[in-house]
Amino acid sequence: MKLASYKDGSRDGQLVVVSRDLTHAHYASHVANRLQQVLDDWNFLSPQLQDIFDALNAGRARHAFPFDPAQCMAPLPRAYQWVSASAYPSHAELLCKAGGQPVLQERAAGPDMVQGAGDALLGAHDALVCAAEALGLDFCAGVAVITGDIAQASTPDRALDGVRLLALYNDATLRGLVAADGAPGVAGVQSKCATAFSPVAITPDELGDAWAKGRVNLPLQTSWNGRRAGLCDAGADMGLHFGQLLALLARTRPLRAGSILGAGPVSNTGTEKRGQWSWPKGFNCIAEKRAMETLQDGKAATEYLRYGDTVHIDMQDAAGHSLFGAIEQEVVPFQS
Repeated sequence: MKLASYKDGSRDGQLVVVSRDLTHAHYASHVANRLQQVLDDWNFLSPQLQDIFDALNAGRARHAFPFDPAQCMAPLPRAYQWVSASAYPSHAELLCKAGGQPVLQERAAGPDMVQGAGDALLGAHDALVCAAEALGLDFCAGVAVITGDIAQASTPDRALDGVRLLALYNDATLRGLVAADGAPGVAGVQSKCATAFSPVAITPDELGDAWAKGRVNLPLQTSWNGRRAGLCDAGADMGLHFGQLLALLARTRPLRAGSILGAGPVSNTGTEKRGQWSWPKGFNCIAEKRAMETLQDGKAATEYLRYGDTVHIDMQDAAGHSLFGAIEQEVVPFQS
């Protein structure tokens, strides 16, 4: 099924069930008002939402209304925990090589994971606010999971069973404030803008065969000012699958329902031919594009986002239908 949170003036929005084709929706107020309620009591409430979803898709929902993605908050507007991982080795490899740094081998503790701010997550059509263009605003397009309760020291298989929903996200980053040594210090924390999520979050079964072994095996489509930036396969080069990432996160503590884990900007491995680097499937963050230029030409030519720029992030099934609805953001200046 597909779930969204409609803007209603509150901080958590109103839970709605959305049809598979994203054309119609139905309020779920007789089951639950907020998505967090459902995550807290998934086994009891989700079958009731499934009934609404089935009725919507069959055209039997009496109070259905046209679905408007622009009215959506993040599916889970306030998360108990928001963590961004770096699950694509090719992303770190590219940036390290362009920066003249040694490529780090995979650590025993797993990939880097950064605690983000989950108190004010953005809807898919909310503006991308930037205090100053000189801060180097970058988009970072990826796939995230929203969990139920996951016990401490869970195995990867058990942790994967805790995945309730998936969503797309844009983890906007101010590259000018990223700590020089990569450490999560004050600069690193402040470098993260509010993260935006797709209009709907979907249960894994909506992906069919594309959801396999904890990976989403579909291309993530990213456009910048109407021009395609990336068409990278979200599953092909994902180093650790979501079950493994969640198990690492729960190694020393349990995870509560309503935790969100992102896998980092989707990245596919490039190739080197005669000294020229090539990433034919594009990029899902500008930092990768700049790294490609540095490797090929000795310096980066592409600028970061400017006011008025637009970012479009989407994922489609084999038939060309949007699965999550698109993230569509415009960069605007901060106004006090």
